[in-house]
Amino acid sequence: MSRDALNDALINIKNYEMLGKEDCVIRPSSKLLIEILKIFQVSGYIGDFEIIETVPGGEVRVDIAHKINNCGAIKPRFYTKSNDIMRWEMRYLPSIDFGLLIMSTSKGIMTHKKAKENNIGGTLLAYVY
Repeated sequence: MSRDALNDALINIKNYEMLGKEDCVIRPSSKLLIEILKIFQVSGYIGDFEIIETVPGGEVRVDIAHKINNCGAIKPRFYTKSNDIMRWEMRYLPSIDFGLLIMSTSKGIMTHKKAKENNIGGTLLAYVY
């Protein structure tokens, strides 16, 4: 039994990416996972994804774009202020302006770049580069 569905989903995407597969199926799905996949899609890290509701718990089929070097969930989920985001960038991303940190803020799920623009802090959820 999985304890962290987000971590399992991101590891599943990374493994299928490394194997050279064209798509992967993630079970179970959640609203948080869908929001993070939307950010990945807008940023170009994955292709289209399809939500399949016929299975109990739901599942998501993700088209792999072969652009992810590494991704994963951040545990424990650290809270960060807007002026401390640079510190977490240096910890989880290989260089400045390369990759994304995904954050849960009071304005919704967003990247660290949008959070810096809006000058709001939040909880770190995941990273991708």
